[in-house]
Amino acid sequence: MSFNATKPNWLAAPAIAWLIIFMVLPCILVLAYAFFQRGMFGGIDYVLTFENFQRVVDPLYAKIFLNSARIALTTTLIAILIAYPAAYAIARAPRTWQPILLFFAVLPFWSNYLIRTYAWIVLLNREGLFNNLLKWLGYTGEPLSLLYTEGAVITGLVYNYLPFVILAIYSTLSRLNPELMEASRDLGAGPMRTFWRVTLPLTLPGVAAGGVFVFVLSIGNFVTPALLGGGRFQMIGNLVYDQFLTANDWPFGAALGMTLIAIMIVLLLLQARATSHASGETKGAREDA
Repeated sequence: MSFNATKPNWLAAPAIAWLIIFMVLPCILVLAYAFFQRGMFGGIDYVLTFENFQRVVDPLYAKIFLNSARIALTTTLIAILIAYPAAYAIARAPRTWQPILLFFAVLPFWSNYLIRTYAWIVLLNREGLFNNLLKWLGYTGEPLSLLYTEGAVITGLVYNYLPFVILAIYSTLSRLNPELMEASRDLGAGPMRTFWRVTLPLTLPGVAAGGVFVFVLSIGNFVTPALLGGGRFQMIGNLVYDQFLTANDWPFGAALGMTLIAIMIVLLLLQARATSHASGETKGAREDA
């Protein structure tokens, strides 16, 4: 009897061991590196110091953090504005159509991340599809410089992470009790009022989950800014990459990486707490009803 009670814990052991070996232990190692000094010729000099974390809050690097957060926040807002109508349309489609529509939503994941990003280079360069389309429409000026701009970086991030938001919001919408919307209409509320007062509040946990997911992935991204930004828009992910592979300053790169991980953990905890609070309010409202 006791074995059956603990059997689920034993079944979870391989996954827990995997996370500890390949996630927790590497993070502990990186955290340890952050408290040592850079060697004279690179590498690590095992002398304890807090200088690396002091450099993180230097105005030069703090500006890169803030710029990364701004780009990630813009990406998150645009992704939510695009994903919510798409997820709403999928959730309201006939049951037989929903799997097909979800298939098209996640279809970009069938190709490699780098390939998807390189595709935007083909689309946005001065001889790309968009500029050729403008010429076909009668535009005779100089080709637009769409590539290697902040807009190109945001576009690439939105495109690559949009399916995550669609799935998160769709998951919440698909679990909504249709009787709640029907009760709202019976009480005299129109479609828009029902959406703002009933549907949207109940789906905010899904919006928050998708938003935090995109923000966390975007703020630490270094591939998209490097390819679509052409190195002109350095984000914190690029800075960490440069410290490890270019400047050979592993301790400072570790301090930057751990600061970024700390920000991500705080955001995930806030999202989890908000989701738990929203679920509690929803359950209380149902019990009152």
